[in-house]
Amino acid sequence: MDLQQLERELLPLTTYAIPVVLGSVLLEFWLTRHDEEHRYQSQDFWSSVGIGAGSLVINAILKTTVFGLALFFYKLVPWRIETRWWTWILAYALIDFCNYFAHFIAHKQRVWWATHVTHHSSEHLNFSTAFRNSWTQHLKLIFFIPAWITGINPVVILTCYQIDLLYQFWIHTEMIHKLPRWFEFFFVTPSHHRVHHGSNDRYIDKNFGSSLIIWDRMFGTFQEEDETPVYGLTKPVESFNPVYLNFHVWVDIGRDLQRAKSIKEAWNILFGPPV
Repeated sequence: MDLQQLERELLPLTTYAIPVVLGSVLLEFWLTRHDEEHRYQSQDFWSSVGIGAGSLVINAILKTTVFGLALFFYKLVPWRIETRWWTWILAYALIDFCNYFAHFIAHKQRVWWATHVTHHSSEHLNFSTAFRNSWTQHLKLIFFIPAWITGINPVVILTCYQIDLLYQFWIHTEMIHKLPRWFEFFFVTPSHHRVHHGSNDRYIDKNFGSSLIIWDRMFGTFQEEDETPVYGLTKPVESFNPVYLNFHVWVDIGRDLQRAKSIKEAWNILFGPPV
């Protein structure tokens, strides 16, 4: 398999999903238009759109790089796993776990938080909040190397990655309340993800799962939604500027590194807790 073959075989699922995504945003906007508490706030919405548009451009520019990395690591290992029905389940579980781990680290170390903080910058939660994907999030691709070296066909891995990404869109809403208990036990739901976006003390650093909530249950990071979430950062960012929202933590890190007096201090600035 070469890069051109990979690009031909991989379906652009995220592109196909655009009408559904836009339709969902319009429906939610219409349903909440008279709801003072949940309706869309103009500046916040356009800030999310600006961040999302920038993210789409960056994704398009880096698409070939991502494909190239996936192929590089696939060819690096001598073993192969034949593509069967169960291979798709295995690949999806691997991708979802890599997402969980990358998400967890992004909340624990400052340099990785800089690639994720943009997503938590809104004080509202609606479908448009899902657009707030950091312009530097591709740095976290290193966390997906374990999936790439399994010997599973890169088309399968990257397709599962797209599905896992698309799944995360619908959980950014307050319009969907609790779902059946069996579903809430295995899968990430809007209720679970509202907790993750909450800045309440009991909600901070909880529910990192993308599609499967079982990782949080297994590793002790699960929290039930049992009080009304207060969305946004513990230290609010008083700006709607997409550029500022993407880079303000990077600027702070750069400023602190200039004042660092030792390698140890610089290391702690980069890999210490975000706060």
